Amino acid sequence: MHTEITYRGKTATAEDIEFINELIANNPNDSRWALSIKLCKEWNWVQLNGALRDMVCRGFMLKLHRAGCITLPPKRRTPNNPFVNRKKPVELEIDQTPINVSLFGIKPLEIRQVHNTESVKLFNSLIEYHHYLGYCHPVGEQLKYIVFAEKRPIACFAWSSAPRHIGCRDRFIGWTKNVREKHLHYMAYNSRFLILSWVRIPHLASHLLGLITRTLSSDWEKKYNHPIFFLETFVDTECFGGTCYKAANWQYLGNTTGRGKNDKTHKQTRSIKAVWGYPLSKNFREQLLCGAVK
Repeated sequence: MHTEITYRGKTATAEDIEFINELIANNPNDSRWALSIKLCKEWNWVQLNGALRDMVCRGFMLKLHRAGCITLPPKRRTPNNPFVNRKKPVELEIDQTPINVSLFGIKPLEIRQVHNTESVKLFNSLIEYHHYLGYCHPVGEQLKYIVFAEKRPIACFAWSSAPRHIGCRDRFIGWTKNVREKHLHYMAYNSRFLILSWVRIPHLASHLLGLITRTLSSDWEKKYNHPIFFLETFVDTECFGGTCYKAANWQYLGNTTGRGKNDKTHKQTRSIKAVWGYPLSKNFREQLLCGAVK
């Protein structure tokens, strides 16, 4: 093999390619999907919750196929790709009567986890039409929350798998490349945080950040069979100052380079983001470096 081929952290060895070619030869009537399922089972390529890493496996095999290392059978069908063929969420009508009260006047608050529930349609609509970035289908592990006050939605959180490489974050933790690849799943990324524009409650944002950090790890473990020990988010420095994160005791870790994850030019192509982090345990470094679960 002349060129090293890596996909989502998995580097193909000569033995890997030989094994896949034998798998294809021994199952001449199998579809690409069936082959990926068998390969996941042979390699025990599963998520921590036991689900097969089928999508990653198919992407890995397709990259090898395009590089000429293996020959996959012809495609039998083209499944819908929600990342490419994304339908815009339907805009749902909600009560937009202004809420002007103190923080104590809005309690009690209900933070409802809505991923894979009927309420996810409301979440997607709120993010699409009321967040400046709009809705984007999350990648990897993910949880979505709506905050309700007297049955009215007032805020939303989206959490997903953390980006693979953020220089200032990795230096703060002390991660090497190999350790990061093993333990990145113990971190979650706050990809969206929305307080609806007609909700004007002083200190609400930092208060909600404090509430969500108390339950997020246990919610994550219930769904994905592992806890999380550290949270991170990016704040666009051209638009915001990260005030609510600072007020909620998040720590500023540094800035992104503005080059993106697939950069090959070493030139800034997008706005600089401030990286903020929040540990969920006192021993977060040990847990992120050693993979401890307690």
